[in-house]
Amino acid sequence: MPATGPRHLRSVTAAAAAALALGLAGPAHASPGTADAHSPAGLREVLFVGNNWDGTADVIESTGGFRRIGRIDVVPDKEERLAEIKADPLRLIYFLGIRSSVGEGHDQLVDDMYATPDGSSVVVSRPSFADVVSIDLATGRVEWRFPVDGYRSDHMAVSPDGKRVAVSASTANTVHVLDIETGKELGSVATGDKPHENVFSKDGKYLWNMSIGEVNTSLDAPWLDWTKGDRRITVADATTYQRVKVIDMRERLDAAGLKDHSDAVRPAVFSPDESRLYFQVSFFNGFFEYDVAADRITRTKTLPKNPATSEDRTTWVNDSRHHGITMSPDGAKLCVAGTMDDYAAVVDRATLEEGPLVTAAKPYWATVSGDGRHCVVSESGSDQVTAIDFATGRKTVSVPVGDHPQRVRLGRVAADWTGPAAG
Repeated sequence: MPATGPRHLRSVTAAAAAALALGLAGPAHASPGTADAHSPAGLREVLFVGNNWDGTADVIESTGGFRRIGRIDVVPDKEERLAEIKADPLRLIYFLGIRSSVGEGHDQLVDDMYATPDGSSVVVSRPSFADVVSIDLATGRVEWRFPVDGYRSDHMAVSPDGKRVAVSASTANTVHVLDIETGKELGSVATGDKPHENVFSKDGKYLWNMSIGEVNTSLDAPWLDWTKGDRRITVADATTYQRVKVIDMRERLDAAGLKDHSDAVRPAVFSPDESRLYFQVSFFNGFFEYDVAADRITRTKTLPKNPATSEDRTTWVNDSRHHGITMSPDGAKLCVAGTMDDYAAVVDRATLEEGPLVTAAKPYWATVSGDGRHCVVSESGSDQVTAIDFATGRKTVSVPVGDHPQRVRLGRVAADWTGPAAG
């Protein structure tokens, strides 16, 4: 399949569209293949926190006090990778470009991570190194490495059975799907420009990818939205890796009278019955509700602006205003990271009324705690993660982590694990 195409491209077949309209969407929270509330004997459920700028992942308790258990170096091969990059002038140009743009002056050393089902390894995407690696949790060593197409790796997703991991190759307009145990490529999917978020359907049959287009230019005024590239949701068969549907949110936004909003779909979460998609877009302080079967946007939620946040869009990191959304397991509450507005908030899904605005320093992601009672947000501006009670909407605890935490994912480790062995 070509990596680019008309913005108005529709379903490949009517049958595929009908199947997707029946709710073959995505899970509302972490896939049960790698993280659930009932870990097998010998394993414990944890949260992995990726510290993007210092190349580590903190492992913390998934409930209760969210105490830190251990830390993993996810770039043990850093010097080897840097030597390779410096020896290739084109790779060096991209490496430095990532540092000066999306990295805000820092190398991007960990974007996303998922543990293997047996709790022996963690698989990590490393944007600046344009790869995915598996790190042995006992030894801290790289078990396998997969260089992605192009020059940058990004968001990942793991299949419900925990056997496959999808990773966006953001400069190649491709999503690679890998065997999580071996790193062998099982297939790839052509996407729109700059593939970003990935979500497997909970039956594992479909993979959804959201492409966000160009986010590093200063052409951020609404009337220049067309310069941002081919942005779309690509839905692929997760067995054949063939594209079965493309959703152009530009058309859906326009139909809902939302012409001034970007169609760059950022983080997204599906309702438990997979009938609704809740998603954020570039530059917007809020989110939208999309009816999968009806194929239309049904509601808009605008969240408060922070008066201290500049209205100059070019000052917002990577075109984000809000970046991070998740849902309580019962589907009753949403939790939103108001990145550039420095807060997080729980929103009632039925009424779309928000609870207290919980002060947070550049919150970058939101996920669900192991027991489903809390929303856990990463505060990239203060190097901590904060748990917010879904029931009250109020902060419970904050825990220090490493430099610039971003993605937070549920996973498992050995019950007695405290970190890789020294040496």
